[in-house]
Amino acid sequence: MAFNKIQEYITTGAGAEGTLLVPKLILPTLIEAVDKALLPREMAAMVLNGFEGSSISVNLVTPTSNRIRNVAEGGEIPLDSIDFSAVTFTPKKYGVAVRITREMTEDSQFDIVQANLKEVGKRFAENETSLILTALDGASNTVTGGAALTIANISTAILNLHNNDFNGTDLLVGYEALSDLQNIDTFVEADKAGNTEMMSRGYVGTIFGAKVSSFSTNAAPTATYAKYAYAFDRSQAYGIAIKRDITVENFVLPTSDMEGAAVTQRIEVKLLRAAAVSNITTS
Repeated sequence: MAFNKIQEYITTGAGAEGTLLVPKLILPTLIEAVDKALLPREMAAMVLNGFEGSSISVNLVTPTSNRIRNVAEGGEIPLDSIDFSAVTFTPKKYGVAVRITREMTEDSQFDIVQANLKEVGKRFAENETSLILTALDGASNTVTGGAALTIANISTAILNLHNNDFNGTDLLVGYEALSDLQNIDTFVEADKAGNTEMMSRGYVGTIFGAKVSSFSTNAAPTATYAKYAYAFDRSQAYGIAIKRDITVENFVLPTSDMEGAAVTQRIEVKLLRAAAVSNITTS
């Protein structure tokens, strides 16, 4: 019955016009690209924006740069003061232009310009994740693992942070490293304080106090990052400076019968304290 109704509807009117009904029946909805696992700005120690000039510097107190000394009776109290260092952010410009012909606009069954701009917005978010991972590579501590990520690797990475008085608040893992975690039986063994979290959500949410998050290999600088993991102190590790956030400027090219938009952003991500990050690499 249903087939007869559809067949009758499609063949109504002239043959050529009737066939035009087919795509309008089955293709009015655009299936968007899947969202990748990206790093939220909340992970940054600071997000700077609205500053004047082409760059901005952040002053950092050097840890244990002054100290207390034993003073003998009647002796002169020694002078000392804290030391400072600075990290300078100079945002770079990133962008892409979208150009759509008038024919594409006229023939499309959805707003093709807005569809392109929405995907461009995702690419900018992915680029920001790539910049963060590149910055984290500047860590002063690296744990060289074997073929798979192990509990010992994670423990050593967090120990590296503790040795410099930082806390291991977060553990970022690439997808291959995440697969290694999923194959560690200890996380589900009851006699070793395991639970059913691995089974219910696919991975353990917290390891040694560090919140576990994964990132998409396709949002990383290269495919090798799937094997990497990063333990860091969220309050001290890296900062993001945004001179101008994502900006869309529409334009028209009459001679080419096109319209489009230029989308740009000025941003930089830098480490604040290299010792607040510990990398883990596997082969």
